[in-house]
Amino acid sequence: MFDTTHLHPMIVHFPIALLIVGFLFDAVSLFVKKEFFSTAGFYLLILGTLGVVAAFFTGSYAGGGISEAGSLKQALETHEGAAELALWLMIITAVVRIALVIAKKYEGGFKYAVVFLFLLGVLAIARTGYYGGDLVFRHAAGVQFNLGLDSGAGDSEKE
Repeated sequence: MFDTTHLHPMIVHFPIALLIVGFLFDAVSLFVKKEFFSTAGFYLLILGTLGVVAAFFTGSYAGGGISEAGSLKQALETHEGAAELALWLMIITAVVRIALVIAKKYEGGFKYAVVFLFLLGVLAIARTGYYGGDLVFRHAAGVQFNLGLDSGAGDSEKE
């Protein structure tokens, strides 16, 4: 059955993919002087950052239901801290990039600085994903176990 805590794992993978590809386009644009790479990186940065905002808030909601102390709570707090750092790095990167594009100054040292910020943001996203995976695969956060003990087990083979 679907509940709203399922939104976080449904949303979170989109900004990860968008931002990794966006960073790669921006990195390529430093060496290949075709406007396509820089433009694609720009739009993927914007979309990915919006996705990070959505992932952050759905994750905050999903994690809000965990009240127990111990290793699960500590792992959740580590993941939340990493997510907050990633969120702010991506917002700062996007805002700086938008300002430079509007001011028509996205070139030279400014461009290298923004791509470096983008790299830091993507690394922060990867770190956040690592801790999110730790929550699921080591602490079984959000995992519902069905060991076949319920009354409906094996009904699929009935005629």
